[in-house]
Amino acid sequence: MITFSEIKNSEEIRTYIALADESLVALGFTEHSFAHVTHVAETVKYLLETLGYSEREVELGQIAGYLHDIGNLINRVDHSQSGAMMAFRILKDMGAQPEDIATIVTAIGNHDEGTGVPVNPIAAALILADKSDVRRSRVRNPEFSQFDIHDRVNYSVRKSVLKINEEHTIVKLKLLIDTKYGSVMDYFEIFLNRMILCRKAAERLGLSFKLIINEQQLI
Repeated sequence: MITFSEIKNSEEIRTYIALADESLVALGFTEHSFAHVTHVAETVKYLLETLGYSEREVELGQIAGYLHDIGNLINRVDHSQSGAMMAFRILKDMGAQPEDIATIVTAIGNHDEGTGVPVNPIAAALILADKSDVRRSRVRNPEFSQFDIHDRVNYSVRKSVLKINEEHTIVKLKLLIDTKYGSVMDYFEIFLNRMILCRKAAERLGLSFKLIINEQQLI
């Protein structure tokens, strides 16, 4: 059985992640390298473990989280589908079981807004983990005067926490935003479709999704 440790320690995979992020640097996108994919994998683990999914399901979710953005190596457009195809070949070459490959590839191919659907719990957890990773440290543009709206929104987020309540009925995304750099309206302008997808993902996990910005519930 393929393990998360094998995935993390694969030089081939690490090369693809690093070079995919280099392409996004050239395009002016926020950070999608090891900090992001590691954060996503850890958040997927938190969500699935908290909700009582099996150890194997948790591990497959972590693998999907770590691999989910490698498609950016090919092109930012449709990167979830191209990433799924890349993951299929990589995992097959590593000797992964067909059932495991299918689960991971399905999650990767469904993680992005526009085409993504939380078709299973691992896909749902990946969506929530990916779309909730909004933070200042993802901004790489050194000149505030040249920030686009994505830079402003990410830079404005001083704190981001995704938390399931004790009753396991609600998942809350709590953001602390410094409105000096970006407004709540800016956040909604670029993230509304992502938040709708998060709501659907939460429902697939049997949860209600709440968005709280500066202590005010907005969704």
